[in-house]
Amino acid sequence: MKFSWTYENEEAIQVKQFLRTKDISRALLAKIKFNGGLILVNDIEKNAIYFLKKGDQVTVVIPDEAGHETTIPVHLPIDIVYEDEHLLIVNKPSGVASITSQVHPSGTMANRVKGYYVAQNYPNQVIHIVTRLDRDTTGLMLFAKHGYAHAKMDIQLRKKQMTKKYQALISGSIPEGTHQMIDAPIGRVEGSLMERQVRPDGKVAQTEFWVASCFEEGTLVDIQLHTGRTHQIRVHFAAIHHPLIGDDLYGGKNQEPVERQALHCAKLVFHHPFTGELLTIESPLPQDMQGWLANQK
Repeated sequence: MKFSWTYENEEAIQVKQFLRTKDISRALLAKIKFNGGLILVNDIEKNAIYFLKKGDQVTVVIPDEAGHETTIPVHLPIDIVYEDEHLLIVNKPSGVASITSQVHPSGTMANRVKGYYVAQNYPNQVIHIVTRLDRDTTGLMLFAKHGYAHAKMDIQLRKKQMTKKYQALISGSIPEGTHQMIDAPIGRVEGSLMERQVRPDGKVAQTEFWVASCFEEGTLVDIQLHTGRTHQIRVHFAAIHHPLIGDDLYGGKNQEPVERQALHCAKLVFHHPFTGELLTIESPLPQDMQGWLANQK
């Protein structure tokens, strides 16, 4: 994959310094240098310490990523919401883990996306997950289709330049029009690898929510995350005594037809890492959550 820029400053700087301003890390630069990539200045191959002058055209050719043997391709359908040469956004169903692990060695979204890359014969086949979801959470998952895109999207995440919005069904009634910020630190429950809780020595966690609809048996809320702690939404709503419907780990009970935590990643808003275009990607509620809402009318 090839990327080009024009150096426009008066001061001479080395190629590696210029590429750092384009979010090319030392690790990526090493891959370019040693794994079959190229650095070109005005279409002539140069090394990373070459000094640029104003008007020079800098081109990097990033080598393809063949893929890890540990991520086995699984040829199951994926619901593609957005795709270009740099990014892939899919709608994840419930019951599917995001990434392979000892508990979930195959059948994850990573395996499914790898199967899609293989079927499409894409040159880059390493799976780069930018945003992941719990196994039973539905909705939008963002993948970078190469390492450079992943690095640039990670910068947006670290700088909190990406907006992630969720919808959830929570137990109990909260009046319509309520807008609240849950600001409570989250840490691991002692003796548990999975479970989290609000605790004073935990990490800063902020969850903002708005009540969209209120019913006798529960409430539909719109949520925006301001931090990204494990199980953050689930822990925060349990802490204010409104656990997610179906979330048995944190005290929520099933309500037909919902039999898992009723949480859906509904919207991602971010700037495209290469064009700068503001992208707003949305996903409607899944059938079980829509069915619950229909039962309340």
